[in-house]
Amino acid sequence: MTKLHWIRLLGPALVAAVAYVDPGNVAANMTAGTQYGFLLLWVLVLANAMAAVVQYLAAKLGLVTGRSLPEHLASRLGTPGRILYWLQAEAVIIATDVAEVIGGALALHILWGVPLWLGGILTGAVSVLLLRIRDRRGQRRFEKAVVALLAVVAAGFLFGVFLAPPTPSQLAGGLVPRFADQGSVFVAVSMLGATVMPHAIYLHSGLAVHRHGAGAAGDPFPVRTRLRAARFDVGVALAVAGLVNIGMLVLAATALQGADGTDTIEGAHAAIAGRFGAVAGAVFAVGLLASGLASTTVGAYAGDVVMGGLLGRTVPAWVRRAVSLVPAIGVMVSGADPTAALVVSQVVLSMAIPFAVFPLAWLTSRASVMGRLRSGRILAGTAWACSGAVAVLNAVLLWLVFTGAA
Repeated sequence: MTKLHWIRLLGPALVAAVAYVDPGNVAANMTAGTQYGFLLLWVLVLANAMAAVVQYLAAKLGLVTGRSLPEHLASRLGTPGRILYWLQAEAVIIATDVAEVIGGALALHILWGVPLWLGGILTGAVSVLLLRIRDRRGQRRFEKAVVALLAVVAAGFLFGVFLAPPTPSQLAGGLVPRFADQGSVFVAVSMLGATVMPHAIYLHSGLAVHRHGAGAAGDPFPVRTRLRAARFDVGVALAVAGLVNIGMLVLAATALQGADGTDTIEGAHAAIAGRFGAVAGAVFAVGLLASGLASTTVGAYAGDVVMGGLLGRTVPAWVRRAVSLVPAIGVMVSGADPTAALVVSQVVLSMAIPFAVFPLAWLTSRASVMGRLRSGRILAGTAWACSGAVAVLNAVLLWLVFTGAA
């Protein structure tokens, strides 16, 4: 197979990877770096490895069966179960949208002084326009537009590694699993929720179907070829996302730790501009804007996949945008700290991860679903271990919250 043919198979994972570099990641990673330095770097590495396994399984489920994860769940749940599952998934997507819209609004405010509420509306409007590319120009054109934004995000945040490069000892020290206090556990769980994204799991299974299906008409590639391409696609996409997330934490840990006002994204921008110049501050803000625009578009797409799979119906993009914008704009006009809202939204996402990961691990390990292409013992065991690790961390977080320790 020629390289050109391989390129034709790539793209879905890069779109899903946008969810791993959204404004919630910016808030969680910058908070981790400014408050704890390199202490929680190991969380990013572990979460990214978990995400790679989970995203590959999501793509594999769609490629082998021709059905998304929500569609599989719908066929196994009664009407009440489908509605309840859809409600929790929609709550996750709304929590995601809060982070993404706030991030886009903050970027517009930083760059041009746009009021936060207006910036939120503009961010939502752009996402609708990007979704129209998908509807009118097709899946591949949409993927190209989103991947272009992903490239801007990468450029906007990886620059920090070059401006304030870490030492090998700092990086090595951050790879030792440990916590400093209860607050570091809270931040770690928010980082996990920002990295292993439930809606990205639903979306990726749907993207694989929309692009290829299972032996879709006119698709010249056998399933095993598409699975090899999916592994490469996921590897590249999560490597990019992982490097961007590490770049955020490194920038915060080396250049912003202990600086006044860096507990907010606006304060971090001001500190970056003050230390490295206005151009560096603008690059950071442009990366944040691209992150918000791309991720809120991908979140809306995930909402379509979830609703269509579980309920068998969808709503126009502008309706979904209008509904999901309400809580985000409500946060911004209420006077609440936008950065704190971003971090809390990621904790909500972390709580919802098991609802996506456990069914995915179960379905992809069953011969009745996957046939001979079901997950082997090592892959299945890894998927269950990832699910269990998330559940344990969530239990720890709930204990800290209810005991008043976090």
